[in-house]
Amino acid sequence: MTNRPIHIKAVLFRLEPTTALLKISQDLISKDLRLGIISRSGSNSVQLALRKSRFVNQEDMDVIFSQPEIMRHKADADLIHRAAQKMNVAVATILFISTHPSEIRNVHKMGAITAWVRVGQHEDPGAFTGDFEIEDIAEIKNIVRMGIPLPAGKLPNPLLREFLNQFIFEDSSVLITPGVGEDIAAVDIESQEVLVLKSDPITFATDSIGQYAVLINANDIATSGAIPRWFLTTLFFPCGTTPSQIKSVFDELKHFCQQWDITLCGGHTEITEAVVRPIVAGMMAGTVPRSNLIDKRQMKTGDQVLLSKGVAVEGTAIIAREFGRRLKKMGLSSSEIGRCRHFLDQISVMTEAKIAAESPATTAMHDVTEGGLAIALAELSIAGGHKIKVSMNQIPVYPETQKICDLLDIDPLGLIGSGSLLICCHSSEYPKLMHRIEAAGIEIACIGEVLDSGQGIQAYKGKKQVPWPHFEVDEITKLF
Repeated sequence: MTNRPIHIKAVLFRLEPTTALLKISQDLISKDLRLGIISRSGSNSVQLALRKSRFVNQEDMDVIFSQPEIMRHKADADLIHRAAQKMNVAVATILFISTHPSEIRNVHKMGAITAWVRVGQHEDPGAFTGDFEIEDIAEIKNIVRMGIPLPAGKLPNPLLREFLNQFIFEDSSVLITPGVGEDIAAVDIESQEVLVLKSDPITFATDSIGQYAVLINANDIATSGAIPRWFLTTLFFPCGTTPSQIKSVFDELKHFCQQWDITLCGGHTEITEAVVRPIVAGMMAGTVPRSNLIDKRQMKTGDQVLLSKGVAVEGTAIIAREFGRRLKKMGLSSSEIGRCRHFLDQISVMTEAKIAAESPATTAMHDVTEGGLAIALAELSIAGGHKIKVSMNQIPVYPETQKICDLLDIDPLGLIGSGSLLICCHSSEYPKLMHRIEAAGIEIACIGEVLDSGQGIQAYKGKKQVPWPHFEVDEITKLF
C-alpha cells in the first residue's frame, strides 16, 4: 500500500463491467466521484451490461471506452489523458484499477493513483510498482475512503483510532496515552530534576510538516542540554483534505518520534476553514539533571561562537520543495533542486547539541530558526547578556543556498535556518569540541567571539566593521 497522500476525484476501471464492479460503482457515485470504464469488449456488450444493471446506468458513466476506442488509442497514456479530459480532472486525481501489472506500471508513471487487482497472474508480483495491491474489487471502497475530502470538524474517531494504532507506547513514564476520548496526557516526572518545555508551530512548509514539527521542537529542547521526551501536537487541515493526506502526517510523526526516542503523548486533529494549508503546532517536553542544564546566561567574555553546518538549511529545503517549478524556470537544474530538497535531512541539530552538552566548556547554545542567523545571533546576545563579534567572512553558506537566494533576491542571513546550531564555548576548549563534532560527520565553523556585557552584534569583513543585517520578517515570507 502506498505511503504517499492521495486525493481521488475520479475512478477509472480497466475492467469488464461485471455485477460486482457496477455495485461498487453505485457506492462511488454516492460520493460524487467521476466514473469511467475501459473495456476490451465491444460497445454493444458494455451498453447491454449497463442497461441490465440495477445499480448504475450508462448516464452514470462519464467515460466509456470499448474495444474500437482502445484500438484507436493503443497507448495507455492516450487513453488516460482522454479520460481525464472527459471527466474534467487531473490525471493525478484518477484512481486507475486494472488486473494487468504492465498497465499499472505505465499509468503509475503518469502520476495517476493505481490499484492492481490480483487474479492469479503469472507475472512476478515483485515487479508491481503501483500504489495498491488488492485481491477483491470490494477493497476499492477503503482506498476511496482514504482519498476523498473530509468535512469540516474533528477528525472522525474511526480514522483517529486507525492512525493512532500504529504508534507503540513503550515509555513507562507516560501514564495516559493518546486515544479516542482521551483529552489529556499524563506523565510521571517524579524521577526527573528539570522539565524543559517548548512550543512551536510549522506554518511555512506544507511538505513533510510532520518531520518539521518533531525536529524543530526537539532542536530547542536539545539546546538546553535536555533530552527531548514527550510531544503533543495540534494539527489543522484545510477543508478538502483527504484522510490519506492526514495519515501521511501521522506517518511522519511516528517515524521521527521513533527515530529520536520521543513519545507522542497527545494532541488534536481538525479540518477547518480557518486555514488554507496544513498547520502543525507542536509542544515538546524534555528532561535534564539540574547540574547539566545549559543556560545562555552562562556565556562569558572570550568564549568562541561556533556555527554547525551552513546558514539557511531549512529555508533552502522549503524553497526547493514549495517552489521547485519556479526555480526550474529561473534556470536551476533538476539535480540542483533535488539536492536542495534533501537539505531537509539536515534540519536536526540534536547530534551536535548532544556532543556540545557533554562538554563542560559549552556555556550556551541557540537554534537558528525563523529570521535566520541574523535574528538568532541577536537573540543569543540578548539572552546571554553579552555583545558578540562576528566575522562575516567565516559564516558558511552552501553554494546551492547562495544560488537560490541570488535568483530570488533574498538574503541567506535572514532566511529560516533550522539545522544550524550556535554554540558558545571556552576559548581554550573550542578546537576539541569542533573536532568531536566534525568526527560525527557534521561541519562546524568558528564565526565569532563573545565580548563584554551588553547586547548587540559587531560584524566585521576583514578588519572593517560593517552593519549587521536586520530583518523585520523572515526572508522566506517574500515568496509566500
